[in-house]
Amino acid sequence: MTKSASVQINGDQIGKERIHPFIFGHFVEDIRDHMDAMLAYGLQDMDFEHEDLKIKGVSGSWLPFTNGRHTQFALEPAAPKHSGHSQKIRIFSDDDGYGGIAQKLSVRGSVTYHFQLFARASIEINEVKLEMIDKHTQEKLMQTTIPIDSHDWKEYKGQFSLERDCCEAELRIFISSEDKGWKDSVATGMLWIDHFSMLPEDSVGIVKKQVFDMSQDLNAGIMRLGGNYISAYHWEHGVGSVYERPVMLNEAWDTLACKYFGTDEFLAFCEELGVAPQICVNDGSGSPEEAARWVEYCNGEETTPMGALRAQNGHKSPYGVKYWEIGNEVWGNWQVGHCTAEAFANRCVRFAKAMKAADPNIVLLACGHTDPEWNKTVLQMAGNYIDYLTLHIYQGYGHFGYINKEVSQADKYRAIVSYPEVTHRFLNEIRETLKDYPHVKLAVTEYNTMYYPNNIRKGLPNEHTLEAAIANAGNLNEFIRNCDLIEIGNFSDLVNGWLGGCIRVGDHYADQFRGKEPGWSGKPDVVYGTPTYHVLKLYANRDIAYLVETQVECDSFCFSNQHNRVQTDKLPELDVVSCINESRDVMTVFIVNRSLEDVTVDLYPNAFHFNGRMKVGEITGPDINCINDVFNPEAITCHYETFEIDGAPINYLLKAHSIYTFELMG
Repeated sequence: MTKSASVQINGDQIGKERIHPFIFGHFVEDIRDHMDAMLAYGLQDMDFEHEDLKIKGVSGSWLPFTNGRHTQFALEPAAPKHSGHSQKIRIFSDDDGYGGIAQKLSVRGSVTYHFQLFARASIEINEVKLEMIDKHTQEKLMQTTIPIDSHDWKEYKGQFSLERDCCEAELRIFISSEDKGWKDSVATGMLWIDHFSMLPEDSVGIVKKQVFDMSQDLNAGIMRLGGNYISAYHWEHGVGSVYERPVMLNEAWDTLACKYFGTDEFLAFCEELGVAPQICVNDGSGSPEEAARWVEYCNGEETTPMGALRAQNGHKSPYGVKYWEIGNEVWGNWQVGHCTAEAFANRCVRFAKAMKAADPNIVLLACGHTDPEWNKTVLQMAGNYIDYLTLHIYQGYGHFGYINKEVSQADKYRAIVSYPEVTHRFLNEIRETLKDYPHVKLAVTEYNTMYYPNNIRKGLPNEHTLEAAIANAGNLNEFIRNCDLIEIGNFSDLVNGWLGGCIRVGDHYADQFRGKEPGWSGKPDVVYGTPTYHVLKLYANRDIAYLVETQVECDSFCFSNQHNRVQTDKLPELDVVSCINESRDVMTVFIVNRSLEDVTVDLYPNAFHFNGRMKVGEITGPDINCINDVFNPEAITCHYETFEIDGAPINYLLKAHSIYTFELMG
């Protein structure tokens, strides 16, 4: 038997606070394969900075490619101003063969690739050959020659196109002694490479076009640069020529940092998207002076030292970055610079003073916590220096002690979709704390569902399902209900990174399946959104401005809670929030049906001149564990339908475990 419910929307009871579009913000960080998936470069280890862990003398992801009996490989000191290594390849005339390096990748035949090579060679080597082959069939997809005319380091540029797409191609860079002939000695037959990259012509800056297009559809409002890695990130190493950017260790994740997506690339990405940038500074291993220089680099006039450096790097006018964040999860012992609330508050004041001296017009966010005592201390000591307190809210089984197989799937589902109740508790606590600091607003700079344990990919959260989308939709409803408090929300993450990334690229190692090597499925270039991606897109593209008072009558649910952190009984099965636009002629009702059964709802648009036209958006699926993947990237999407309604109430069947928007036209 189908359940029933009613929703009374009181169109004459409109909130005073505007719903800030920044609550639908997003977040990029250098974590796992986030940058590999996001950026359009098809190759790994483009500067040969990794050690020769697999094959002696050959850097990182590269493999030897040679038929010479005596070909030698070595990692040698890099070019002037470069860090890391250069890749040395030496062939011998007596071998009458070839020698070089190769790497597996996926390529497309529909675009032209532009390449950059930074190299030098011994005097008898006057050309480098490039080939692209199909690794399975050995079909040659591309072949070109690069003339090498200098024994000293030099940049070479060119372009090539391919015969067709190939998901398991191999790029080969090599030199040859075939039919050449020279007298072998201590300094013959050598090529040094210090950089090789290739970008498809349809990339947006250095970002994959499909990733960019999907990011644009999210209508983010604001984009955060931050995460665990930022607490040991020195921004000055990530500006200027990529050739001259040094090797940096990503200390949060024990990998080499991505040096290609630095300050200017991030801000170009934000500018192309039309969103406000939000930068988290390094307060862990950095200094107030370093943070102030970063502010000046972004916002200073060309006459300032850092403004002059920015102009030298190609951007004469100031970027005008307004939102700056001090501290990322400083309360966590996994964070570089982890400290007590008192120590952080003192640090925060020093950073705030230095950064405001560089630009008094910036807006400052300071690291808050779900622990009220931390927040009280930070506000007491630094509250007069900041504009926002930050919060990270992840919803997982851990909130309820559900980390074992004995808990039923239904109870786990009910726990996850109680995300808005968990958020509500934290918001109530922080609202109470902020009463004496009316100028301070709240920024939830990271949020998402996070599932543990994962019995397939050890150490990673589980994949993001329709269930996760339902939980995240309810959480957005809670953000909207608290629009007087929350002005910024950053979904974590934008692309891959960990399983929470709402945009997915191929089957990289943090994705739905297995293994650390992309390409196993034969679909490494498929770009798609998780079910939560479609929720985020649905919410952020609605015409909403103010909260509208709503009463809901529906069934409730409950579940056991081992930790008793939140109320887990008599929770409404329908999570509902109503909004109205600026011109008061569109009423939007967001309904999350958390029930595992269908529900027939009656909508009453009271005190609103409803003209009978209604647009409905629906995100649903046959099972809470439905996912999108490279094989079926649109299993869960949003479907829209327009109706002409004759009179009220509006009667509608809500499918089990589904998300809806009802846009009522006035």
